[in-house]
Amino acid sequence: MIGPNGPTVGAIWAQNPQGIIGKDGTIPWHVPEDLRFFSSTTTGHPVIMGRRTWESFPPRFRPLPGRPNIVVTSRPETVAGDGDNVWTAASYAQALELALSLLDDPNGEIWAIGGTRIWADALAHEALPLTRAYVTTVDLAVEGDTVAPRLDDTWRQRELADWAESSKGPRFRMDEYTRR
Repeated sequence: MIGPNGPTVGAIWAQNPQGIIGKDGTIPWHVPEDLRFFSSTTTGHPVIMGRRTWESFPPRFRPLPGRPNIVVTSRPETVAGDGDNVWTAASYAQALELALSLLDDPNGEIWAIGGTRIWADALAHEALPLTRAYVTTVDLAVEGDTVAPRLDDTWRQRELADWAESSKGPRFRMDEYTRR
């Protein structure tokens, strides 16, 4: 997702068919194939997340390796990292400015990885809005308290991979959405 005229911002998440992405601060499924896709897509690029998303990662994975981690929080003292790869910001706009300063390539990628507020702010940002979203749909009926953003008809869907069986059981499918 390299932009010909500057940096781009994408979003990435997994959801069930009803749009559920989480419950009680955790993901209600385990699909290793999606985790590998997430890692390969975001590694080497700044990622922007909210504090609750940061806290949802097991401590041994914080910060996410191989990419600058920017956590939007009003309580920066609650975000502990290794000191080299984690920054805090008070708002999405501030996080985006920081991410832009951390890009090695002026046409590079920045990823909004959650949660709901971060995606909403990224969708609404006028100067550098989201242009792409990767969405993995996990075919499970689960209850949850966190939902994915809804992409309206200004987005075009392209199937990246047809339904497949995860090595851990649930069926899943990957799609790419781009702004029309």
